[in-house]
Amino acid sequence: MVKQAAHELRQIITHYSAAFTALPESGFSAKPNPEKWSQKEIVGHLIDSAQNNLRRFIVGQYDSVPPHIVYDQNFWVNANGYQKMTSLDVIVLWTLVNFRICAILENMPETNYTKKCNTGKGNEQLYTLEWLAQDYVKHLKHHVNQVIPGSFDVMYHTY
Repeated sequence: MVKQAAHELRQIITHYSAAFTALPESGFSAKPNPEKWSQKEIVGHLIDSAQNNLRRFIVGQYDSVPPHIVYDQNFWVNANGYQKMTSLDVIVLWTLVNFRICAILENMPETNYTKKCNTGKGNEQLYTLEWLAQDYVKHLKHHVNQVIPGSFDVMYHTY
């Protein structure tokens, strides 16, 4: 299932990097209100999620104790200042970091699929790298739907 997640992710990146680039700048950068993320910041959140999951997918393969890699999404989006970046830079960064995840998942030996990582979510449950790969794609689809509504038929849980 990890290789399948990588394949699906690669297809999504290829299609949606072009689709995001085609969005009008005014809409992509518009904030619905000061407390909500713009579409650009949503893609920025996906970059942050990718960076945290990239670390999980690598460290989770070799660390003898399941790594504890926690992600505070609002802090990361604010700290990175995606709203101030050019839209093209945000889209290119999203594309590149996700292609790295594809490569990591494609290179992951099957013996590592069941290794675990602590995401710090909810009840501190440990998740297998295989589960995290599948969840990562669902999470990405959920947020792509916020940028381009109706792109995917996906139900995604929130913590």
